[in-house]
Order: sequence, then structure tokens, then C-alpha cells
Amino acid sequence: MSVLRQGGNSIDASVAAALCLGVVSPASSGIGGGAFTVVKIAGGKAFAYDSRETAPLRATENMYGSNPDLKKKGVLSAGVPGELAGLFTAWKQHGKLPWKQLVTPAEKLAEGGFRISKYLYMQLNATRADVLADKGLSELFVSNGQLKKLGTIIHNRKLAFTLKQIAENGPKAFYNGTVGVSLASDISKAGGIITLKDLQSYRVKVRKPLSANILGYELLGMPPPSSGGAAMMLVVSDMLSPEFAKDLKKKINDDKTFDPKYYGGMWNQIDHHGTSHLSIIDRERNAVSMATSVNSCFGAVMLSPSTGIVLNNQMDDFTVPAKSRSDLNVPPPAPASFIRPGKRPLSSMSPTINVLKDGKVKAAVGASGGANIIAATTKVFLNHFFLKMDPLSSVLAPRIYHQLIPNRVLFENLTTVFNDHFEIPKETRVVLEKKGHALTPMTGATIVQFIVQEFD
Repeated sequence: MSVLRQGGNSIDASVAAALCLGVVSPASSGIGGGAFTVVKIAGGKAFAYDSRETAPLRATENMYGSNPDLKKKGVLSAGVPGELAGLFTAWKQHGKLPWKQLVTPAEKLAEGGFRISKYLYMQLNATRADVLADKGLSELFVSNGQLKKLGTIIHNRKLAFTLKQIAENGPKAFYNGTVGVSLASDISKAGGIITLKDLQSYRVKVRKPLSANILGYELLGMPPPSSGGAAMMLVVSDMLSPEFAKDLKKKINDDKTFDPKYYGGMWNQIDHHGTSHLSIIDRERNAVSMATSVNSCFGAVMLSPSTGIVLNNQMDDFTVPAKSRSDLNVPPPAPASFIRPGKRPLSSMSPTINVLKDGKVKAAVGASGGANIIAATTKVFLNHFFLKMDPLSSVLAPRIYHQLIPNRVLFENLTTVFNDHFEIPKETRVVLEKKGHALTPMTGATIVQFIVQEFD
């Protein structure tokens, strides 16, 4: 809001907000992870910026040996960060305010300090053992062998100095300068394989957004390797298609459910948990929808001691060929995400969707929440534009998720750290159980950001 009031546009605001989130949130990347960003310029073109992390140049399918945990956390789980390059590219093409003016708020936040929020405190406790085990994270969040308390002010002065260099010199400080040298050195000392050459080789992919016309609205979404935009458009268009409905009707049994093979499941699902989403529309109707992630909360659960940067664990989104399959009912890993140097893994992030009517931006929507992102974004879109629910009710309505594999229904029955309670009605759960569904309550929430702009 501050950036918009200073005369900046939605692209400027997204840069400043994303960098600030990277300072205070265990899920956002800031400069240690990657992002998908869809931008619609008022009266002009739309752009999709793919700045997701890439596999290091020395990455192979065999680098984890027989220890899958090395892919989930620790220095070998980190991919080459790309978000900073993506933010700078979008700003260079469409921003209005000076770059330094957009980075400085995050620098001041890291230097001046931020309080441990309820959400951050919850995630610190959820990953307590790993935080205590990492030198960099411990210096920030641990005192006398214990996690710091809720409300404690945290100063990340190493990150502040890193951001100061980026504010003054742009991304080259990170990808081919003093920050990059320090980061690569920390990674090497910890046994990682990301080098300065990896950082120098990183390139943002500027792509054409996917587009579909649904219910008279044009939807713009992120193309692959983001699976969210394509999946949402296919799901929504299929749900509104009479022909699809006829085919689907043949597989529906009102009395019971079947195993995943009956419905056509082919591959295991990607799952990640450390995602944030931004939706911004400015007064000129420039719109930004951005998903930013370090993959899991606190990413690799490793903070670079020299730079204050939390490393991502994006390599966990890659798959490796299965040596054997003990359970033939579980599909094999998806070949599209096998590890290759310089490759970007598939993702369920859905920085959807700038919704247009008569060429004007009507809405921006997207979500955080790992594998449930696509379903949540689709549900909120349909709640408002198809079921005619108001925007707030569209977001707050409790949601049900089924990823096909594993064969279970996840349902919202949770109380957030702010004491908001969300619960699927009991009568709905009873009906599902009678059909043979295995129901599992959700312990975490899928968070949706939804902006709707009314026409005159």
C-alpha cells in the first residue's frame, strides 16, 4: 500500500512486498527461492515470468544415493534461486519507481527487526529440531537452547547487508558479485554443489500466459512447468462442458467410490508446503498474481551464515526413477520431473489468474498450500463467478480436497493461529463416508487471495 501511495504501480508493489515477505515469512523466498508471476498491463499485453529454482549444473539423479532425506532438507536439497532475477526482470519492463526504493523496505525490516508472529512461531515449533540443528537459523531464532518466544523481535542484520548490496547494485550483486561469492562459499563449506557458475548461469523465462474463455471471462494463467494454470483452466472448462459431463456421468456411482485406477491416475503427486501468494491490482488496473516459494517452510532448513539467506529445498520437487515398487497400487514418479542440470521441476503453484471481462481486469486470484493449490483456486473462482457468492464468502467457504492418490478425502476442520474455525458440515461428511470415502481432517489450511474489482 505504501508503494502504491508513493506513485508506484502493482509491479512495483509486488517487488517490495515479495522481498519483505522473504524477511518475515518461513514460506516465502524473497531471494532464496523462486516464483511464478503473471502480469497484465492495463490496456496492453500479459506476461508470465518463470523465476523458479533450477537444478544445479552438477545435479544428477544419483546424488542422493539411498538417503531420500538429502533431497528433502539440508544443503543438497537446494536449487539455484531465481526469484530475485524474476522480480528485477518484471520491474525493468514495467516498474515506475526506482529499484532501490523498492528494496529498501525489506532491508529496513531485516535491520530494524520484526516480531515473531503467531504463524512464524507455529512453524518454528513444527520444525524445532531442524532449526536447533542449523547454526544460521539458531543465531536468529534460538536463545539458551530454546526457541525464542512469540512476539520476540528478530534482527537479521546479515540479510539486511545483503539487501543493501542488492538495492545499490541490482541482482548482479547476487548472481555475479559479493553476495553470490559468499553464498556459494557457505554452500560449498556445508557440502553443497551450487557454485558461483550456477548463479551466473541462471536465466528468467519470460513466457506467454495461458489463456482460456470461461463463462464469458478470459482467464490468464502460468504455463508449464507450473501445472496450476493449465490444470485450473482444464478443470473449469471440463466442469462446464456438457460433453465432458456425459462421459463423467458414466463413471459416477451415487452409492460408492472406487480405487484411483478407475479414475485414471498415472503418476504420484508433487507436494510442497512453503508457499506464499500475492494478488495486487492498482488503480490503473495493472494486475499481478505471484506465487513465491522456498518449497517447504524454512526451505532446506539452512540459513547461509554469511548472507542471512534461507536456502530453498526445491530439489525435493524433482523425482527420481523408482528402483523397485513395493506397492503396485501407488503410481510411479512422474518422468517430467526427473532431475536434469538446469531444469525446473513441475509445480502446483497457480499464480492465476487475472480474470478479464471486455479486456479489463476483473479479478486476480491464487493460493498457497502445496498440492491443494489448484483445487482451492478453482473452487474460489467457481464460488464467485458460477455460484454468484460474494468474494469474501467465496474464500471463507470450507473446502474438500481429493488428490486421487492417496485415495482419501481431506476436509477442512481446523482452527487457525488467529482462532478462526473452518469446518465442513457434519452432514456432508456422513454422506461421503456412506459412499465409502476415507475422510481425513486437514491440519493445515490452503490460503487464497482473491481481489475482485467492480465495474462502474
